[in-house]
Amino acid sequence: MTIKTVTRIATLAALPLALAAAQAQANEMAIATILPENMSNNSIYPALVHFKELVESRTDGEVTVSIFGNSQLGSEVDTAKEVQSGRTLQSTIITTGAMSSFYSDYQLMTAPFIFTDWRQAWAFLDGDWFAEMMAGTVEETNMRYLGTFDDGGGFVAFTNNVRPIKTVEDLEGLNIRTEENPGHVAIMKALGASATPLPWGEVITALETGLADGQFNAPVLNTTFNFQEVTDYTTLTGHVYNSAAWLISEDWYQGLTPEQQEAVVTSAREAIEIGHGVSGALATASWQQSCEIFKECYLMPAEERNRMAEIARPAWKEWIVEDFGIEAEKVDAFLNEVARVGEDVNESDMKNYGR
Repeated sequence: MTIKTVTRIATLAALPLALAAAQAQANEMAIATILPENMSNNSIYPALVHFKELVESRTDGEVTVSIFGNSQLGSEVDTAKEVQSGRTLQSTIITTGAMSSFYSDYQLMTAPFIFTDWRQAWAFLDGDWFAEMMAGTVEETNMRYLGTFDDGGGFVAFTNNVRPIKTVEDLEGLNIRTEENPGHVAIMKALGASATPLPWGEVITALETGLADGQFNAPVLNTTFNFQEVTDYTTLTGHVYNSAAWLISEDWYQGLTPEQQEAVVTSAREAIEIGHGVSGALATASWQQSCEIFKECYLMPAEERNRMAEIARPAWKEWIVEDFGIEAEKVDAFLNEVARVGEDVNESDMKNYGR
C-alpha cells in the first residue's frame, strides 16, 4: 500500500468526524446580554441558565448553548447586527431603545403607565396579540422573537434631590435624566419636568454636579448602583415599564431540525416565565431596601397614577404618531388590547377565586 493510498484512506475516515464537528458548531447557540453573569442581581441571566439546561437536555446535546453576559460581545445594537447574520452570534436580548431601532413597533412599549400590575403585564406580553405583533421581526430584521423579559422588574421609580414626588405637581420644574429615548422625553415634558437625555455612564456625575435633579429606573437598579448616595427621595410610580426583547437568528433557526426548533422555542417560553418570577421578587426586595436607604420613599397610589396617565398619554401619543411615525390606529389597537387584557385578568380572578 502506497503512502498516497494510506493518506487517502485516512482522509476519508476523518470526513465523518469533520462533518460532525461542523454540525456541532452549526448547532451552537451563543447568547449575548448586557447584564452580568450573576444568579442573584438580575432576572435574565438565571432564566438563560435554565434555558441552556432545558435545550441541551431536550436535544440530547445536539444543540449547545453558551451565554455571554456583561456586554462581553459588544453593545445591544452591535450584538443584534451579529445575530441578523447568525454566523458568530445566534441570539441577543436588547432593551426598548435598541429594539425599536431594529423593529419600530416595539417603541409602543414606551407608552406611559401602560400596565397597572405584573399580572396584566405578563398576560399581555405572553399573549397571542403581542406575539402576532412581534412576528414581523422575521421579515423586517431576519431575527425571530422569542419573548419579552422584564428589565429590572419593569416598573420604574423616580429618585431625586429636591423633594418627594407625591403628585404630578411635584414634578414641576424638576430636571430629570432620561434615556436617550424621545418617548421618555415627551412623557417628562408633559408631566411638567424638563428632560436631560444622557447615556448610562453619565448619570451619577449628572446627579452629583446638579446637571440633573433626578432620574428614574427600576428599584433594583436604583439600589444596585447606590443612587441613595446622590439622591435623597424615591417614588415608585411605574410610569414606564422597562422591558427587553429576546431574539434569535432566523437563518440559524431554520437550520435546525423541527425537533430542535421545538426545543428552543418551548424552552425559551419557560425561561421567560422563570424570568418573570425572579424579576418580581428582585423588584419587591429592592423597593423594600429603597425605603431603608433613601431619606424618604413613597409608593404612589393608583388614583394619582391614573391622573398622571391622563396627562402624559396624549402627549406621548402625539409624539409617537406625528414624530416617530406609527399609525394612530395601531397605537389605539395596542392600548385597547392592554386594557382588555387587564380587564380579563381581573374578571377571571373573581370568577375563579372570588365566588
